[in-house]
Amino acid sequence: MNTKPDKWYAVSVSVPRDLTEAVEFAFNGMDTLGTEVDLLSNKDSDLCAVTAYFSSPPDEALTRNEFLSAARVYGVSFDDVLELKHEVIESQDWLAEWKKHWRPVDIGRFVIAAPWHDIEDSGKTIIRIEPNMAFGTGTHETTRLCLDAISGLYRPDQTFLDIGTGTGILAIAAAKAANVGTRIAAVDTDPDAVAIARVNADQNGVREHIEFDTGSIGEIEGRFDFVCANLTADVIVGLLPAILNATNEIFVLSGILSEQETSVTQRLPAEMRYEISNDGEWIAIVVRVD
Repeated sequence: MNTKPDKWYAVSVSVPRDLTEAVEFAFNGMDTLGTEVDLLSNKDSDLCAVTAYFSSPPDEALTRNEFLSAARVYGVSFDDVLELKHEVIESQDWLAEWKKHWRPVDIGRFVIAAPWHDIEDSGKTIIRIEPNMAFGTGTHETTRLCLDAISGLYRPDQTFLDIGTGTGILAIAAAKAANVGTRIAAVDTDPDAVAIARVNADQNGVREHIEFDTGSIGEIEGRFDFVCANLTADVIVGLLPAILNATNEIFVLSGILSEQETSVTQRLPAEMRYEISNDGEWIAIVVRVD
């Protein structure tokens, strides 16, 4: 039986360019099928249209709460610019067009691609992720920063823990780079995220090499040589003692805006060495504990 919906629902908002990431963050907290950002036709305008697609009309209360959450995370206000526009779109139109514009992402020794992409053999490790959301597909700055750290620093013999795994992309990257039998674990408090991560790991042939668990870092036994936590600054600060306790050698913190750097680094033990890398407004903090 064909259960494919005959229509889709688009929600769009026009905001200044510096707010587009915050809007995408809000939409990705909902059950969006994908988002896109387009400049408005008026070249003299500083506004961009951010559109999210849904299989059913999004709940108004959820939408309001996600935008409030995004405003807090990014330290911005939507009060003067937020005017959501709703549109019903026939199913045959948007999905094919959206897929045409999604491109593979090249990050260090990895290439992040969708299942339908044909990738030439370049010697790099290909990770296939269904791009239904911006976070965790390799397109967002925080994911790129973590993948770049893994690409440059991770050794095949290092055990690995991914905290807040989302689509599972970081654990999958480590599993593809690790020696057979090396422990790779991933945890997320969202059971839906864990289910998606398992599917993505299976598609990449590493499902049996990753321990997926629903819960927090405190529920994972043992210590790991390499730990990644791509979360938000406030969540990271609260989890720092547990992250420190779980790490043998290196941990990478991301999901942090540049202006939030001090709020995180000042919580690190004084003797620990760390490096900062940045991508746009975002940073990753690479900390060595050995």
